[in-house]
Amino acid sequence: MARLTGKVAIITGGAGGIGAAAAKLFTDEGARVLLVDRNEAALQRVVDTFDGAVASYTVADVTEPAEVQGYVQTALERYQGLDILLANAGVEGVIQPITDYPVDIFDQVIAVNVRGVWLGLKYAIPAMRARGGGSIIITSSTAGIHGAVGLSAYTTSKHAVIGLMRTAALECVPWGIRVNTVNPAPIETRMMRSLEEMRTTAAGAAVTVEQTKEAIAARIPIRRYGAPEEVARLMLLLASDESSFCTGGVYMVDGGSSAR
Repeated sequence: MARLTGKVAIITGGAGGIGAAAAKLFTDEGARVLLVDRNEAALQRVVDTFDGAVASYTVADVTEPAEVQGYVQTALERYQGLDILLANAGVEGVIQPITDYPVDIFDQVIAVNVRGVWLGLKYAIPAMRARGGGSIIITSSTAGIHGAVGLSAYTTSKHAVIGLMRTAALECVPWGIRVNTVNPAPIETRMMRSLEEMRTTAAGAAVTVEQTKEAIAARIPIRRYGAPEEVARLMLLLASDESSFCTGGVYMVDGGSSAR
């Protein structure tokens, strides 16, 4: 039997590389999936690759309480329950030292990456409790366990969701809801293209984007970026009953980066 047969999952940031890869694996393993993002055209492209009976989407801003309540309610109405929340929506902000970092962008990063996760927990937990349990996976980062020059907002947000996860894991034990983070190193996604471009601009005209990427990859012991599917496979394990004793954990998928 497929590992997620009969389960219903919400994936925020569902139009992005990791979200789309997780949706593919989850549906392949028997889940019905609701994808959430602000980009409707991108959501439609992802959903078009699936059987309409197993995947659909709704457009929502994860920082707005009413819209988060709305996507949870949509999952309940379409699929009659909720078993898995993959809180994956995130933004990178800009690369600037703390003294120059724009306040409005800092606030935006914290709103999406922390408030958005907190709201997802707030409204998904009651639905999972009514279902008799479930699994919540939060996308953090290697930036959740160490610093990153120029990325104060992003690094703060990814540390913050680990603390949020640990609190939620303890609170949710009586209800059979497990909560964990997955912490990727650089992955082949739009976000990394954005960060590469910003790092290249900061370095000056003598450096190309490709050279910047090579330098980032060289700091990973495996010497390459990860693929979205490699992150999604760990998410699948945590979503499934195979990880029934796993809660409150920080799970690295980082090519050895955290071993340094």
